[in-house]
Amino acid sequence: MRIPKIYLETTIFNFPFAEDAPQYKADTLKLFEEIKAGKFTPFTSSYVINELTKTKDTAKRELMTALVFDYGIEVLQPADGIGRLAEVYINSGIIPANYTDDAMHIAAATFYGMDCIISLNFKHIVKHKTIFETEFVNMREGFKRIFIHAPAEVINHD
Repeated sequence: MRIPKIYLETTIFNFPFAEDAPQYKADTLKLFEEIKAGKFTPFTSSYVINELTKTKDTAKRELMTALVFDYGIEVLQPADGIGRLAEVYINSGIIPANYTDDAMHIAAATFYGMDCIISLNFKHIVKHKTIFETEFVNMREGFKRIFIHAPAEVINHD
């Protein structure tokens, strides 16, 4: 059986330490357990790493960044096509222009052929409009469909 390639968006590195959101914390910790067990092949991107480095709380920043190394998460690097695809999402009205990082996450995952984006960003990423419209744009631009889910939607499933 093929192991799904998942892209971990920035929020996934925050919620293992979110004491104020116990269910999201539990789901995210379970996701990391399943990554360690080999259920998923995890990826993130340099865009995520850049966002993590902006965390003002030094201790939390170090904990979040350590997850990348502790779980063997491959960091995808920038490529010319990613910025162009992100611009298409923005120009199409899928992602607001002042949330370029969110467009870059979806574009990076799409460009590198991930099976799924895992996120807890319900404002711009894990949202019906975004899921539906990025699928249309991706097909039009010659990319395959990418699923977008919260951790609860992918954990505990075979």
